[in-house]
Amino acid sequence: MATTNVPQIQFSATGYVSPSAPSVLQGVQLDINSAFGQNLNFGLTTPQGQLSSSWGAIIANCNAQFVFLSQMMDPAYSVGKWQDGIGRIYYMTRKASQPTSLQISCAGANGVQIPLNALLQDNAGNYYSCVATGTIPASGLVTLSFACTVSGPVAVPQTVTIVQAISGWDSATVISGVIGSVVEGQQAFETRRQDSVAGNSYGPVGAIIGAVAAVQGVLDYYGAANPTASPVTSNGVTIAAYSTYICVAGGTPSAIAQAIWSKKSPGSPMTGNTSVTVYDTNPLLSTPVPYTITYQIPSVLHVTFAVKIANNSLIPSTALTQVQNALISAFAGASLTANFTGSISGNLLTVTAISSGTIAVGQVVTDLTGAISANTTVSQLGTGTGGTGTYLVSISQTVPSEAMSSATPTTSSVPRARINSLLYAAQYVPTVAALGTWAKVISVQMGSPNTSDAVVLGYIVGTVMTVTQVTSGTIVLGDYVNDSASAIINGTSIFSFGTGTGGTGTYNVINTQTVGATFTGTGSGTNLTASAVSGTISIGDTIVGSGVPGSTTIISQSSGTTGGAGVYVTSNSTTSSGAALSSNKSISCYSANQTFIQVNANQVPQLVASQITLTTS
Repeated sequence: MATTNVPQIQFSATGYVSPSAPSVLQGVQLDINSAFGQNLNFGLTTPQGQLSSSWGAIIANCNAQFVFLSQMMDPAYSVGKWQDGIGRIYYMTRKASQPTSLQISCAGANGVQIPLNALLQDNAGNYYSCVATGTIPASGLVTLSFACTVSGPVAVPQTVTIVQAISGWDSATVISGVIGSVVEGQQAFETRRQDSVAGNSYGPVGAIIGAVAAVQGVLDYYGAANPTASPVTSNGVTIAAYSTYICVAGGTPSAIAQAIWSKKSPGSPMTGNTSVTVYDTNPLLSTPVPYTITYQIPSVLHVTFAVKIANNSLIPSTALTQVQNALISAFAGASLTANFTGSISGNLLTVTAISSGTIAVGQVVTDLTGAISANTTVSQLGTGTGGTGTYLVSISQTVPSEAMSSATPTTSSVPRARINSLLYAAQYVPTVAALGTWAKVISVQMGSPNTSDAVVLGYIVGTVMTVTQVTSGTIVLGDYVNDSASAIINGTSIFSFGTGTGGTGTYNVINTQTVGATFTGTGSGTNLTASAVSGTISIGDTIVGSGVPGSTTIISQSSGTTGGAGVYVTSNSTTSSGAALSSNKSISCYSANQTFIQVNANQVPQLVASQITLTTS
């Protein structure tokens, strides 16, 4: 029987263990010595040295491939087609990229129907299609879901316009949105597979979540139950006694409600802000039986980052854009990617044009022609720092100029920021550092309205924010400002003080806009007549001025132009008589000064480039 001195793969308690490359090489050299019966010189310039090195590398590579394939049997490590195979055991297929989803407040006349596939457009030219028919009620407002017509991450717009004119449909306002996702990655797929196991049961929250996770278009989800006889508050949400709480971002309300009903225990109450009627269509029933399903559509939690790196001569002019792109990708649980035109000569990659994304160290370079060697990675920056220029790659080869792509391996990605998650700033440090040797990270900090410097009542006209009341804290120069209705443009921040220096008064902000309103008001009981309106009065706004009790809010509008001159119903009786009043938003003022932030159970985190800053020290 033939024998060899090359060590074999061992099977241990932790799985298959491959011998080290030096030990394999030593075994090969012993075999060659034994075959030739003498003490050979294995210097790399000798034939036997080259033969043993090549032979050892081939064996080590085969060992690595065997260990890799054996690991693919474990769902915790499985990727690509192997993970797809495990998923098929559970009748799962990988979700394709999902479109950005918007919650739109549609204003208009009573009884007007907003049809399926009604179109809106944002300022960037993206179109959004209505995913479920809705009818405007007597209040003049109905909230409907719209989805971008292009799948993948598209920034949530601040404003949209109606593309198809429908008589009686006056306006569309973005309430909130969830940025779309790329093709489901390794971590997200495994999480959903785990949730799907619980989905085989009936009644528990896990069963409901398993069903909801499989709904087309669902971008994120969370569930909890309160089995006690008293309300329970957890991470910003109060769950009623004996109630089930399900929070879902994206998807069609009717499909989500049907999924919840299919797994929910009969009779148990639910907590949430959205109610949908579903029907039991069992053929044994004489008529379909209606059931009301209640769940939560989350609000948006705006997150900001402050990145500080060491000042050095290698920092490129595109540093801020690169950091923004990298953090937005990591925040969404996606790899940092790039699409470009390039060629490879030896170990030098030359990029002549870049169409999207950022090239970074550690990314795997691929093409559609198969000319690039498998597992080619960017090993070092040359003259390129994310865009055009030169880079060193791990494998020497010759590839003529062609379309190429690069991507950070999904196994090294940061988990996607999700509903009810705890986000640590430190976990994003490697994301920035991977951009190159120029990105010498000193600190990464985060912030959100959940950790605000101040909460105030105010309105914005042009670039001036007027603060009429301070609920808590002190406004700080440089603070970002945001309201729960997402009326304020993302990335709006305070760049200088006006008459205010931390409390009431005026502040100068970036981004020209009109949020809230000033008007002349006359009160009669809970009816407030507004005239000479500058801006837009919205349901939920707090009214401030002479003759208006504290904490008086707008409940509804009974007549007049929507958001303009007309009669409004207020939460308290007012005695104003031609007084100058203001319609105010509750505004959070916050900065990136935290090491971690908690996303509440009714919030979906969102990150845009304008809320990522980069400084040097």
